[in-house]
Amino acid sequence: MKKILTVVGARPQFIKAAAISRVIRTDFADRVEEVLVHTGQHYDDNMSKVFFEELDVPKPKYNLEISGGHHGAMTGRMLEAIEKVLLQEQPDWLMIYGDTNSTLAGALAAAKLHIPVAHVEAGLRSFNMRMPEEVNRILADRVSSLLFCPTQSAADNLKAEGLLKGVHNVGDVMYDVALFYRERARQHSTVLGRLGLARGAFALATCHRAENTDDPVRLSAILSSLAEVSKHESVIFPLHPRTRKLIGDYGLSRYLTNLTVTDPLPFLDMVALEQDAHVILTDSGGVQKEAFFYGVPCITMRDETEWIETVELGWNQLVGADSQKIVQSYFSAKPPATRNSSVYGSGTAAVTILRILLEGERW
Repeated sequence: MKKILTVVGARPQFIKAAAISRVIRTDFADRVEEVLVHTGQHYDDNMSKVFFEELDVPKPKYNLEISGGHHGAMTGRMLEAIEKVLLQEQPDWLMIYGDTNSTLAGALAAAKLHIPVAHVEAGLRSFNMRMPEEVNRILADRVSSLLFCPTQSAADNLKAEGLLKGVHNVGDVMYDVALFYRERARQHSTVLGRLGLARGAFALATCHRAENTDDPVRLSAILSSLAEVSKHESVIFPLHPRTRKLIGDYGLSRYLTNLTVTDPLPFLDMVALEQDAHVILTDSGGVQKEAFFYGVPCITMRDETEWIETVELGWNQLVGADSQKIVQSYFSAKPPATRNSSVYGSGTAAVTILRILLEGERW
């Protein structure tokens, strides 16, 4: 029996962890014990507790309740707390997801205790070192023993950096999740009715990345663009608590007047909206991919993306925080003729990851 200690802290990580946790319980329960640690990085119930409930993820054994503060302070507190858990649990593996401060803290704590690290969603690169996420993912990859890449381009990135051992292109666990939950969302979510929306007749927008929210000029440009789009169809804008606070701090609340602003939405509601939107405008990496999985054109309000396949295949437009480009892209957005979802695997990434982790390089 192998013990895996899983560290999560942010909403996208709960979703990715759900795919692997579900497969552990259904296919590997006699071979794997999973101990779930929630750092508390996302502390709002709508961004944390409700996700565990909807995704049927077991309640975390440990909730470290660490959130807020600057990156160094937050990561340091997480590092100290995760180290204590590792010393108590003595797992065979530590599993991390993505590129948050929780990811980095978990990786460093385990590496210093000589506990092997498995990094799910390894090898992604934006090539923008000003992004905290880029620093986190590079450092996490460097200390990981198993690097589970979602795409061939991610594996190629690691090869270019001299990382060859333990690298596996397993496909994207987010694709596993999309296939598993898309019909559940249609059956169980009532969000379209609650918001008075018709399928294919609204835009969905999200904005949370520090590069946008911490810069009042960029945030103003994005919000003014969404206000312009709202003249043509409803814009649904689930608002991250930090983004909401900064909009108020910068005096930009006037741009929200004609948007349908909500609190962060439960997972199934977001899936339902993503599937039925006419277009998605976002700075989220996960939402870019989900738009692609569900066949919805995406406009990414960033200067670069880790998910280059969505751009190369014509489903995603990179527009930065240029208001003119955002609005122009909205008017030109339409689905390409084809969608090659196989670039993100076959929807069996979670099973592949666990087989490799249990059986090693022989698999």
